[in-house]
Amino acid sequence: MNRDTMPRLKDLCRTLPLAALIAVAGCSDILPAPAEPPPLEGAALGGDFTLTAEDGQPFSWSELDGQYRTIYFGYTYCPDVCPVDVQRAMAGLKLFEEQDPKRGMKVQPLFVGIDTARDTPPVLSEFTANFHPRLIGLTGDEETLTKVASQYAASFSKGDEAPGGGYLVNHTNVTLLFGPDGKPITTLPTEMGAEAVAAELDKWVR
Repeated sequence: MNRDTMPRLKDLCRTLPLAALIAVAGCSDILPAPAEPPPLEGAALGGDFTLTAEDGQPFSWSELDGQYRTIYFGYTYCPDVCPVDVQRAMAGLKLFEEQDPKRGMKVQPLFVGIDTARDTPPVLSEFTANFHPRLIGLTGDEETLTKVASQYAASFSKGDEAPGGGYLVNHTNVTLLFGPDGKPITTLPTEMGAEAVAAELDKWVR
């Protein structure tokens, strides 16, 4: 592009309708920021950690710097709450990816297994594969998981024995969305279904 062309291109960007601007080379495709601040702006949530990923390798929160990310604390043997929450969150992410593949790929989902005895890497890998191809399962020892959970306003404790054997784990069930800077943005409305989750992602992911 020569210097004579640049002024004309700038004029074109100023005068064309928004829909046409998208197709013009050199015009910005950055979406405007939401009108209101994020619901969790300034909240004391998050922080770096290192856990064991479903492939058996160490995985740190800081590896995702520059990416949006969702995080949910649950357990793979959960009979009802976790599968529903994760299914809705991941269905919402898939819908968002279909609507806007470029922005959808900016979101990395995480599932933290808080059942230290049963949420082994192979079990986590099988669990996450049921919901989204990019969902990463993480686990660790109880002391580390307790510390990480507290950083994200999550909690868990071993509950009653389940009918037929085994046991339940009491835990919070909130899906959090964080920005590329690692700061909290909002919770995802999984209780409202996949469409609501996709709409919330569309609102905040830039």
